Amino acid sequence: MQEWANQLCENRQFGSKMTDSKYFTTTKKGEIFELKAELNSDKKEKKKEAVKKVIASMTVGKDVSALFPDVVNCMQTDNLELKKLVYLYLMNYAKSQPDMAIMAVNTFVKDCEDPNPLIRALAVRTMGCIRVDKITEYLCEPLRKCLKDEDPYVRKTAAVCVAKLHDINAQLVEDQGFLDTLKDLISDSNPMVVANAVAALSEIAESHPNSNLLDLNPQTINKLLTALNECTEWGQIFILDCLANYTPRDDRESQSICERVTPRLSHANSAVVLSAVKVLMKFMEMLPKDLDYYGTLLKKLAPPLVTLLSAEPELQYVALRNINLIVQRRPEILKHEMKVFFVKYNDPIYVKLEKLDIMIRLASQANIAQVLAELKEYATEVDVDFVRKAVRAIGRCAIKVEQSAERCVSTLLDLIQTKVNYVVQEAIVVIKDIFRKYPNKYESVIATLCENLDSLDEPEARAAMIWIVGEYAERIDNADELLESFLEGFHDESTQVQLQLLTAIVKLFLKKPTETQELVQQVLSLATQDSDNPDLRDRGYIYWRLLSTDPVAAKEVVLAEKPLISEETDLIEPTLLEELICHIGTLASVYHKPPSAFVEGSRGVQHKRLPGSAGSGESVESPDTGSTAAAVSEAPPAVIPSQGDLLGDLLNLDLTPPTTTGPIPPPSSGMQMGAMDLLGGGLDSLVGLDTTLGGDLGGSPAMGTGFGVPPAAMPASFSAPVSSGLDDLFDLGGGVGMPMGAYSPPKTVWLPAMKAKGLEISGTFARRAGVIQMEMTLTNKAMSVMTDFAIQFNRNSFGLAPAGPLQVLTPLSPNQSIEVTLPLNTVGPVMKMEPLNNLQVAVKNNIDVFYFSCQYPISMLFVEDGKMERQVFLATWKDIPNENESQFQIKDCHLNSDAASNKLQGSNIFTIAKRTVEGQDMLYQSMKLTNGIWVLAELRVQTGNPNYTVRTVTFKCCWIMPVFAIFTLSKKN
Repeated sequence: MQEWANQLCENRQFGSKMTDSKYFTTTKKGEIFELKAELNSDKKEKKKEAVKKVIASMTVGKDVSALFPDVVNCMQTDNLELKKLVYLYLMNYAKSQPDMAIMAVNTFVKDCEDPNPLIRALAVRTMGCIRVDKITEYLCEPLRKCLKDEDPYVRKTAAVCVAKLHDINAQLVEDQGFLDTLKDLISDSNPMVVANAVAALSEIAESHPNSNLLDLNPQTINKLLTALNECTEWGQIFILDCLANYTPRDDRESQSICERVTPRLSHANSAVVLSAVKVLMKFMEMLPKDLDYYGTLLKKLAPPLVTLLSAEPELQYVALRNINLIVQRRPEILKHEMKVFFVKYNDPIYVKLEKLDIMIRLASQANIAQVLAELKEYATEVDVDFVRKAVRAIGRCAIKVEQSAERCVSTLLDLIQTKVNYVVQEAIVVIKDIFRKYPNKYESVIATLCENLDSLDEPEARAAMIWIVGEYAERIDNADELLESFLEGFHDESTQVQLQLLTAIVKLFLKKPTETQELVQQVLSLATQDSDNPDLRDRGYIYWRLLSTDPVAAKEVVLAEKPLISEETDLIEPTLLEELICHIGTLASVYHKPPSAFVEGSRGVQHKRLPGSAGSGESVESPDTGSTAAAVSEAPPAVIPSQGDLLGDLLNLDLTPPTTTGPIPPPSSGMQMGAMDLLGGGLDSLVGLDTTLGGDLGGSPAMGTGFGVPPAAMPASFSAPVSSGLDDLFDLGGGVGMPMGAYSPPKTVWLPAMKAKGLEISGTFARRAGVIQMEMTLTNKAMSVMTDFAIQFNRNSFGLAPAGPLQVLTPLSPNQSIEVTLPLNTVGPVMKMEPLNNLQVAVKNNIDVFYFSCQYPISMLFVEDGKMERQVFLATWKDIPNENESQFQIKDCHLNSDAASNKLQGSNIFTIAKRTVEGQDMLYQSMKLTNGIWVLAELRVQTGNPNYTVRTVTFKCCWIMPVFAIFTLSKKN
């Protein structure tokens, strides 16, 4: 459409007069036949008239595709206007008539070598707009010539054509080397060619975020900044947007770029100004705040932003939405420009509301008197929405600027005296927030508020008034009567009012129990027995049971001291604000949403971030999830929910690489230490402690490191037998006397080919350098090539999830096998499985999605920092209840204690101490799982006796069977 509009406009310079409107008024029948005859006329003028009629019909939506061959015949002409019209027709109908469009190829190729540069550019532009595969094959050679044409107009047109061709056939563009030619054009002598080359590369890079096409370096940046001064306004926007994606090496380079971009702030085009602001806002992050230039730049940014507000209302609105973001990030830029945002009588409502929002953001102690005077004036306007917002703004000023609170409350009381219904209601809503911010300070106004009780008809205002009455019931003599008046129409009230009324009456009862017993019984009955609303019913039952079982606890819960509300409750979340600042001047900055929220098919959209401030070393582009993952992996264990419909979960999997989940809140601290010596003095001698210490060791600081607190709910039992995946930690191979690597079971077939349309997957699990890995062999036993592999896990007991996508870099041909290693993390969603180590997996390829389950060795989950201090070991063992202890035997094992200790250490089962009693070696061992649970063990090895005795203790009984399986020796070899 853009090309079409451009060409229609350009036609004006070739003699088309305003009289051309006559072509749009015809409604003849049989017109197609007449046009066909005229198109084949020998007279050039008649032929041109006919083509104009065809274009007019096409423009108003008539189907003139039947004339395709006749119009194409008109291409062979020297008349540039006629040629443009024919090309316009071709662009519109080539897709529906691809075979006929081929007829025009020779003319295109011939026109690409025409002596007139306008015709050469027109030909290559039209060929790029015709999205027909057959034509793109013929476009390559003419396009290559045009990219190196002597005329800059042709070169700039060809640069844009590369981006269009890449959209149709990306592989063809890469094979033909057009991308390299495009990169060379960034060094072109003509600034418009440079701008178009940057625009084309940027567009291609957006659809291929990982291609690194725009390899920006200081030399390239210098060329772009040089071209910036000479190209057209849209060229400047392309270059500025490209500059915004560059990360300067240091603050000096950042300052240098800012100095060369600053002149763009005085440009007449608002889009250029906003693009320049975006670059400066981003690069300012790298400038030290004590630098003189930093202050100068802040001062230079204010005037252009102010100037934008003198444009048309629509442009003002766009500017205000962008300014709203800028003010949240750097309020100091516009702190002296408050008057610019004062509302004018003829501003549209959308501009007024946006100005009001920015006024509040800029409000400070220095200008609050001025702001309040304005807001009071706005509250007497006729526009109801604007008045409501103005009254709310007064309340926000009170909350933001503490020194102005009293003046704000006084202003609100004046507004209440006007008795204008909607003003009174908004005032009561904001006064409630002021009470929350400044408790026990302005309660003297409650009497005035109560006078207006009968006029409240909006749910939010009624709920606010009820909250005030309930919160300050002890100061209101007739609080019970006021609340009872609301109770009369309880079922007609909105849910918001009902919930607030329930809480307020319970508060009143706790403050005046003797007078309000009947009232509280009435409201609890209404909320629980007569209500269909589950939220209301649940709250009613909670209050009822609290009051009936423990009134003291009820008082602590319902009358608890409330946290003060924050100053700015509507600020954009910091990481989102950073991303939106990087999108200033685009739709994202108007919607205040990231592009991924409203652009269809935006999976490739890169999330941008501001660079770290000078010396911070933060990254610039998409947020680094690695650090998040690391933080999450150290979080306390999650509660494992009961197993649900797991197959249903797998069928709904989104087979994209997993994202890390948020951190899990820590459980309440504190451990009750038992006084009984569970070891019967057996361990005390190891650490030189007297047994009389008993449970007093609970005060050891080390106890808070993950095992002192029983973790959140874990499975209650481990009834299913543990699979052979937990087989043998001792039979690790290699010599005795040094720690080995963790035992890795041999690969087994997880997914047979007959169940997966020819795809066979066999695999195993291993732990290498602290990373759990899933090692798989993918075999293609089908007749077709397999591509596009992806993997996802269902929720499982330990939150195992892929740490990245499944890397199958080449297509899997028939009868071919490929080895794949998938690193895993433990930050995925958690759910108890049976057996505990069961893992359900979905694998997708170009053929279908396949499901299988496998079992991982529990030993893979033992972490490297599982060696406990001796004193802590003793204290922990003593603290674990007797019922959590188990003892079992391992038969037919012919390793001595040292060999057993070494082999177990390879699987992160650490020996804390060893002692020999009457020819029996006793090893005291600890291990720690990825979810923070500790398991302690005592291994007894009798010289000459092939049977071992293992005694284990853990805070969770469900670990008895897994630990038994871990210690069990296989009888292999």
